[in-house]
Amino acid sequence: MTGGTTQIVPDTEHRGLMAQLPQPLRDYAQLARLDRPIGWWLLFWPCAWGLLLAGGAGQWGLLAWMLLGSIAMRGAGCVYNDIVDADIDRQVARTALRPVASGRVSKRSAWAWLMLLCLVGLVVLLQLRWQAQLVALGSIALVAAYPFMKRITGFPQAWLGIVFTWGAPVGWVALRSDRLDVLAALYAGAILWCIGYDTIYACQDREDDALVGIGSSALTLGSHVQSGVAAFYAGAVALWGLAVWLLRPDWIALLALLPAALHLGWQVLTLKDSDGDNALARFRSNRMAGLLVALACWVVGNA
Repeated sequence: MTGGTTQIVPDTEHRGLMAQLPQPLRDYAQLARLDRPIGWWLLFWPCAWGLLLAGGAGQWGLLAWMLLGSIAMRGAGCVYNDIVDADIDRQVARTALRPVASGRVSKRSAWAWLMLLCLVGLVVLLQLRWQAQLVALGSIALVAAYPFMKRITGFPQAWLGIVFTWGAPVGWVALRSDRLDVLAALYAGAILWCIGYDTIYACQDREDDALVGIGSSALTLGSHVQSGVAAFYAGAVALWGLAVWLLRPDWIALLALLPAALHLGWQVLTLKDSDGDNALARFRSNRMAGLLVALACWVVGNA
């Protein structure tokens, strides 16, 4: 949708709904990426994995709180990122229309919106036992540092992997504090999964990122994006398999991961990293990958 300040960014998922909102509300919704729910699903799924693998079948209330927290904190992270990256975003075609970069929302108003989203996150935090609260708070410094990683490294996706899958340890510790070997394997696999899918996402911005002079794994891998993503996904599945084996050393239990492994294999085999629409579709399909891993964790953790 075009025309003055009523533009909607290219990768908006709910164009019809967004178009119905008054412009000021639309700007704040876009600022928190409420029009692109894939982000909060990708943040939420590791929370669900940790909780379900820890034996949390039936903890639907806690899962619902974690989903709300994922929506709020993903939104807060996006607002913070846009405040920090406003000057860079103006130089990238896909992000130039973002509310702060375009000037439709002032940085002062963006900070106020960020604080409000953090208050929602605080309410969710208070629903967790104190051990999980401490784990969740441990991510604050990592989140704050993330927007600067693309300025100093050619692989900022590695930092994103650490940050964006932090929900796995939070979900696990929400129920138990033992078997940290299982948790470590689950979390390490989640990090590689995140690096893989965000490399796919970064394929959309390679030319602009190169012109602006910021790093991304898609640029670093160059013509080897497909094989790189395959390696990250293979490592993720292997580590998830290790988590399953450590918790329940039974070859049959490993079969629970087969649907997720096949889905990730499909992503790699059908990826066309030079086609932005193809890359975006493969990236978004990771909400299904996350669900398949969650079902595996539910089966293994509660059998």
